[in-house]
Amino acid sequence: MDIFGSFALLLAFLAAVYAFAGGLIGIYTRRQLLTKSARHAGMAVFGLVTLAVASLEYFFFTDNFSMAYVAEHSNRALPAFYKFAALWSGQEGSLLWWSFLLSLFAFLALFLNRKRHPELMPWVGVILAGVQIFFLTLNNFVANPFNVIAGRDAGGALHLATLSQGSGLNPLLQYPEMVIHPPMLYLGYTGFTVPFAFALAALLGRYPGEKWIHITRRWTMVAWCFLGVGILLGAHWAYAVLGWGGYWEWDPVENAALLPWITGTAFLHSVMMQEKRGMMRVWNVWLVFSTFMLCVLGTFLTRAGIVSSVHAFAESAIGGWFVAFLAIVLAVCLVAWYKNRDYLRSDNQLDSLVSRESSFLFNNLILLAACFAVLWGTLFPVLSEWVTGSKISVGPPFFDKVNIPIALFLLLLTGVGPLLAWRKTSFDALKRNFAWPLGIALVAGVVAFLFGFRDVYACMCLILSIFVTLTIASEFYRGARVIAARDRVNIISAIGELTMRNTRRYGGYIVHFGIVLIFIGIAGRAFSQDMQKQVSVGQSLAIGPYTIVCQNFDSPSNANYTSQRATLEVFRNGKSEMMLYPERRFFTASQVTETIVAIESAPLRDLYVVYSGVDPDTNKPVIHAFINPLVKFIWFGGIVVILGTGLAMFPERRAALVLSRASEPSWGEAITSTSAATAVNASARSGTSFMHRTDSSDET
Repeated sequence: MDIFGSFALLLAFLAAVYAFAGGLIGIYTRRQLLTKSARHAGMAVFGLVTLAVASLEYFFFTDNFSMAYVAEHSNRALPAFYKFAALWSGQEGSLLWWSFLLSLFAFLALFLNRKRHPELMPWVGVILAGVQIFFLTLNNFVANPFNVIAGRDAGGALHLATLSQGSGLNPLLQYPEMVIHPPMLYLGYTGFTVPFAFALAALLGRYPGEKWIHITRRWTMVAWCFLGVGILLGAHWAYAVLGWGGYWEWDPVENAALLPWITGTAFLHSVMMQEKRGMMRVWNVWLVFSTFMLCVLGTFLTRAGIVSSVHAFAESAIGGWFVAFLAIVLAVCLVAWYKNRDYLRSDNQLDSLVSRESSFLFNNLILLAACFAVLWGTLFPVLSEWVTGSKISVGPPFFDKVNIPIALFLLLLTGVGPLLAWRKTSFDALKRNFAWPLGIALVAGVVAFLFGFRDVYACMCLILSIFVTLTIASEFYRGARVIAARDRVNIISAIGELTMRNTRRYGGYIVHFGIVLIFIGIAGRAFSQDMQKQVSVGQSLAIGPYTIVCQNFDSPSNANYTSQRATLEVFRNGKSEMMLYPERRFFTASQVTETIVAIESAPLRDLYVVYSGVDPDTNKPVIHAFINPLVKFIWFGGIVVILGTGLAMFPERRAALVLSRASEPSWGEAITSTSAATAVNASARSGTSFMHRTDSSDET
């Protein structure tokens, strides 16, 4: 099976090389048969890489420890649930998983568009194949997951060796969300390859109009959504597993995932200016290019070992390959842009600073400022070491100080944008749309201040969140009120009808509301409390309205780990409310101890309890408790963002005129028909129309 998996990977590499070379030759010689065969080779890569993945998973589930990768990342006692996730737990397997998801996206892009865009798709196939060649080169010749363990006998001959138990999966990864979190991130990373391929193909082939934008909008939204889900799952994993009481510490690998999400967000906003007004073509092309290159940069940071992170793989020489690939991609993008820059000229200019176009422009500038700040803070320790020889660390205080004001300004633009008109907004419209949402938000801020909200940023976040929520609600209400009056339906039905008629617009508003909820959850961090204390059986720890009483300590165990567990009873206002069981697990195979956090989650606060082990000086157990307000808003906001993104990709419901075949009328029916026709003509002159509504899909 190791030979089978290696052979499948080698065939996938050769198929990608043929798809690249054959596609280029087919484009320049205009041989359709060669172009078609290159497309088929590009799609065949998916099947071959799938065979390689299935082969490696077979080794995990059969505990074949003659395979070096399996022996390093699994053991016999590892639950089957985690043996599947062990595939991407190390360098070689994660790169194979990347190639698998990339080949899946390439297959879907080529297959779904096989009969469309004949001038564009050959270039798309070549670019996708070029990216696949790089990762398949790593899979085959640099980080092959099918290497076996061998030892030499007395005569120097190599023989297959087998470990009896295996080293075991990293304990940090033995958590249910880690079966979902990495695939979501990789789906986001690899998914952005498709918009990159279409953008570069449109530039190289000078594809007419804005068609490539319409084609790739949903691809971009899918990748953006997957990456966002991956980031939120990673934050929840850090919150539930690492035991430090938070969910985001500006870790370099966390930042690496955030960077392409930010530029992808900027593209999804500015692309509307290109669709509506033919503006920002150069900007949009480079946003797509930058997003893809930031995805590759994130993969490089995770694997090169140049940054210190709990998420990073061990240091290796593979980083040089990524640097070379990034240099090639940047060079190709620069040449393609320079040779075809006249193709990207804008049709219109900005008419007014008080317009929806200007709000999108400011939104993009602020997002890119945030991206630069995060990128600079992430790479500064590396750059400082190269220049001065000593690594200067950049921690959360820097990121918070720079990015919190940026985030609040972005939140303001989220509420302002929908209230502005295209081209120019009149003063009367500004006054009518802004006055009451802003007034209510300011009153709420004053009330919050009087009730003890003294943190400036938290208070500003509250005011802006209420303002944005009211502007979103007003957009739904204004449109729904018209439909309700015209169709004589209730307001709820009218909102549903309004939303389905423009899913992209109103799905975007729902995404904005989800972002508001996330901001509210983050603002709650300003009011967190924590208390650490040594406790024995019968002793207690008080924090906020809770009193935590230690009832017992025990040591449950199984074949995978042994554990030290505390049994805690939680009282609130003198009444027993719950039992919590924080623990520390010692994993036998890897000889590593990890924390298992106990969390009691409520809508407005989390009680977060960590068993920190035994104090070596007093030999007493140490309990560390936190109260984290509003954390649940972050996770709920993420769900709302996912739902809004799905709605924005849903086909719109459009009005259509339904015609049916008429039968030969009788003399009486003819008179009635003539009268009806006269009434319809009169109604048409007065502006009234008679239509039946049907559903139709949006091909773009």
